[in-house]
Parts: sequence; C-alpha cells; structure tokens
Amino acid sequence: MIVDLHTQVWSSLDQLGTEIAERIRRRQTENWGQFDGSPAAHEQAMKCVDVALVFGWRSQRLKAEVPSEFIADFVRRDPARRIGIAGIDPMAPDADEQVERAFDLGLTGISVSPACQGFHPAHSDALPIYEKCAEAGAPLFVMTGSPNPASAMMEFARPSMWDEVARTFPKLPIVVNQLGWPWVDETLALIEKHDHVFADIAGISTRPWQLYNALLTASGVRVLDKLLFASGYPRDVPAKAIEVLYTVNSFSHGTQLPTIPRSQIRAIIERDALGLLGIDLDGAGRSLDSEREIEGESGVADRDRSLSLDSESRSALTAGQDRDD
Repeated sequence: MIVDLHTQVWSSLDQLGTEIAERIRRRQTENWGQFDGSPAAHEQAMKCVDVALVFGWRSQRLKAEVPSEFIADFVRRDPARRIGIAGIDPMAPDADEQVERAFDLGLTGISVSPACQGFHPAHSDALPIYEKCAEAGAPLFVMTGSPNPASAMMEFARPSMWDEVARTFPKLPIVVNQLGWPWVDETLALIEKHDHVFADIAGISTRPWQLYNALLTASGVRVLDKLLFASGYPRDVPAKAIEVLYTVNSFSHGTQLPTIPRSQIRAIIERDALGLLGIDLDGAGRSLDSEREIEGESGVADRDRSLSLDSESRSALTAGQDRDD
C-alpha cells in the first residue's frame, strides 16, 4: 500500500490567507507550477497512491482557514482512499472546540504550524491540544517549510523545539513535515531520539540532491525506517515524488559516492505509515482490500494502468538501482 501522508485541498486559494495566496499566485506567473488545490485536481493526482491524508488549514495570524467541515465532506466522497486531518490553531480562542468538532466530524488527527500561527511548540496554550490528541490516540502533524509568508516566525519552526513536547507526551505520534527543512539534521536527531516521532519527505522528495543527502544521513543514523512518504500535493504530485525517489542514486553512478539500497527506497514508499501512527485502517486499508477482491485480476490490471508510473516505467526507472543493492 502506498500512502501519501501529506496533501492539501481547498475551494479557494484565498482560504490559505492573503499572504500565502499572493505568494503562490506570483510563483504561478513565474512557472513554478499551478498549485491546483481543487478537489477535482486532487482526485486525478492521487490515482497512483492507495490512500491520501488530506489536510485542513487554520491560522488566526494569517486570517486563513480551510475548515474541518470542508475536509470532512471531501473525505466522505471517497472514504476508502482519503483520511482527513484538521488544521488547528492553538492560539485561537476556540481551539479546544475546534479539536472536538474535528473529532466529531470523523477527522483522524490534527496539524499545527508554529511558524505561521506564531507560537512556541511548547506554549502553554498548545499543550492541552496535544493532550487531547494523546487521549484520543490521534497523531499530531507539524507543518513546516514552504511556501511560508514573510510574516511567518521561523524561530518557531525549528524541529528541536519539539523535543520538550515529545518528552511530555512520549506516546503521542508526531510527524514533522518536509523533514523539517531547512533544519533536516535537527529533524533526524529528533526522530532518532524519540520512538514516536517521525518525519515525512514532502517537498524535499522532489529536490533530488537534497533528498540524496538526507537519505544518506538518515541511513547513517539508522532512522530510514522513520521516514514516511508524502508528496506535499499540490506543491508536487506523488508520481513525480516516486520517480525521484527511485532515481535518487543517479548521482552516484560512475563515482565512488555511496548509494541507498533500492529495498530501503521502496520501503519508504510502501511503508505502513497508518499502522505506525495508529490510524484506524477500517476506512482505508480494509475497504481497499475488499475492492480489490471484487475487482479481480482484470480490475487490478485496469487500475494499475491508470497509475502515472506504470510497471514498465517503474522497471526502467529502477533497473539501474538493482546494480547498487
């Protein structure tokens, strides 16, 4: 099973807040990509994965909100392949109520963004939110990285600041987005220290040189098994992220540079992220298995042909990798 652990969707770009929306629109004119967060575009892009986590977004500081109700409605349209994550701003006066509402709607976890919400990760107002997650067995996702607006407080984005939270809630699953970029080494140190802290590779997954170095470092400190696949859609699409992962060793061909074994790359892509994070498989894994049994071999073949990376393409991409194992 391939799980895209971080995707976003919205009905209007302005839901992300004026600053972020303007930044994205400017990048669109500079050919940085379309950043199409529409439900229709999301559905098309996710054909090459089995399950996608879909994130809401809230920042009182940026006057931004992709409501939990919107995410829950989107998830209900395809509950076997989508899992909803609420965007919660711990600094908002109704943060507690928003968490309760998210869980009532059936959303599976919450996400926070200290830089864009303007709070230290161990802020006293944030701790009750984490406690609610711990009590509910719901994972906590830490939003980091780009696109950050100019008003974002980067001093609160450092992954090392989550050490206190991880010590306070040692059983709470925490996922640091984008490997904590630009503080990748801090993130690797954090996930090496705490059993229930993980990192996704969104964003960096389509920057081959950074990805190559990050994976080598992660291998060196023995935390490759705590890296989770994510595209960061709509910034990047999962098909492209998978392609870059399978070709990341191209830098080492014809050189003495080390390689990352193909088996470990495949493990990142196909890792049981839902199981590691304690996310209920009833709405995702079991439903998918049932669909596959009904489809039979022909149905599975049809579905495989719809993938952006078909089997022949994957074979071509990975042929050179076998020599590196």
